[in-house]
Amino acid sequence: MRKLLGVDIGTTHCKVGLFALDGSEMKIATAETVTHYDSDGQAYFKPEEIWGNVTGLIKETTGGHDQEPVVVGITSMAETGVLVERATGFSKSEMIPWFDTRTIEQAEWIGKEIDAFSAFQKTGLHNSYKYGLAKLLWLEKRDPGITKGAVWLSAADYIAYRLTGEIGTDYSLAARTFAFRIDKKEWDVPWLSHFGLEEELFPHAGPSGEAVGRISTGEFEKIGLAKGTPVAVSGHDHVCAASAVGAVHPGIVFDSIGTAETLVGTLEKWHLGEKEFRSGLSFGCHVAADRYFWMGSLPSSGGSVEWFRRQFSEKVLSYEEIDRLLREAAEGPTGILYYPYLSGSGSTHRHSKARSSFIGMNKTHRKGDLIKAVLEGTAFEMESIRQVAGETVDFQMNELIAVGGGTRNQTWMQIKADVSNCTLSIPPFSEATLLGAAVVAGIGCGIYGSEEEAMALLKKGKSTVVRPDQDDHKAYRKMYEKGYKALGEPLFSYFGNLAEERNE
Repeated sequence: MRKLLGVDIGTTHCKVGLFALDGSEMKIATAETVTHYDSDGQAYFKPEEIWGNVTGLIKETTGGHDQEPVVVGITSMAETGVLVERATGFSKSEMIPWFDTRTIEQAEWIGKEIDAFSAFQKTGLHNSYKYGLAKLLWLEKRDPGITKGAVWLSAADYIAYRLTGEIGTDYSLAARTFAFRIDKKEWDVPWLSHFGLEEELFPHAGPSGEAVGRISTGEFEKIGLAKGTPVAVSGHDHVCAASAVGAVHPGIVFDSIGTAETLVGTLEKWHLGEKEFRSGLSFGCHVAADRYFWMGSLPSSGGSVEWFRRQFSEKVLSYEEIDRLLREAAEGPTGILYYPYLSGSGSTHRHSKARSSFIGMNKTHRKGDLIKAVLEGTAFEMESIRQVAGETVDFQMNELIAVGGGTRNQTWMQIKADVSNCTLSIPPFSEATLLGAAVVAGIGCGIYGSEEEAMALLKKGKSTVVRPDQDDHKAYRKMYEKGYKALGEPLFSYFGNLAEERNE
């Protein structure tokens, strides 16, 4: 039996999965992605630590099976990257996470150098501290000349390079640098030159799932990878997951619920005008061939839950304890407004100085009410993105396909359905992102005859369906319109003024 291997380098965990060609899980292995902090409070990952996680998980996953995988597909958190010396392969920087805000100053500089609308039409993006260009300018400021002879690799590119010795990326991850033209599928050389950067600082970009290279040496046989096995960069993690559940055609909307939460939809035609620009959504190349995606994200969705687990108890609250606290909370809306801006606001607002807030607590509220308010706040923020997306791409969203760790929380899923008045369909895939990485590589490397063949082979299984309660929807709609939306703008204004006073 031929097998596919998927690798997912995520914000909280690294995962590796072995799958049959019909998508059946054979083995999943997981390790924590450890976030480190320097003396200035800046977050980073250690490249060697990530590499050690991945090779250990590959060995754990392939062990005991009678045949090595025929292809390896790698996906990762999109804007996380590392600077690597081309000649030696040694990392010249730590791996800088997508969520670290050290690059706000560089993003502000970039913003002064561009016409925002023109840049959007080229890149599909709104300028942000998250993107690779801002990270590179930060590194140059700290150590002038550090980029000489180097290449900027996403987390997925880095692992592919370590396995094959070849440098490459895919269109969907290249675009998250703010230096790649999606309209032409090439690096924006004049734009890079404006900042004194060379095109050679970036890897060759190609279609998602095509082989970057092959396992370059027999030494990887000890972890279960045969020499010559093709290795592909499958692309952006959320878009890979959308591919796994079949959300690759217009009208099907995918909700990926992890540390960040993202809505993803598919476009068959490329057009970015004023309406798309004003929406605050981002756009890019889909991992499915000849298609594009629109995307709206909240940086701290599951991240808000993880923050609560650590800050509101002497010991980290277990998920079982979270469920118990939620059962103790009163039925219906809590009346507490939580704004989930631990890492800035979501796509439709794009306010890097925004901060999280609780509004409306009283002495009767307990810990269970607070965690429920966190779930409500993330649902409200995603509802604002859903509404804007519906107006922008001009179709009605009545059903969302949801995957990710958050789908295990039944209370959260019911709140999301009640707030949005949408039916949630939760496929029986425990690891859609991993499966997507593996299948996209299988398509790109010719293991499947075509995308249609791959989608037809995948076992669909029975999805869990969560339908909105109309009474709770009416209550949440009032709370959203009269509370969450109404107070949002004054909060943005306050945090913006506060940042100016502090010279942030």
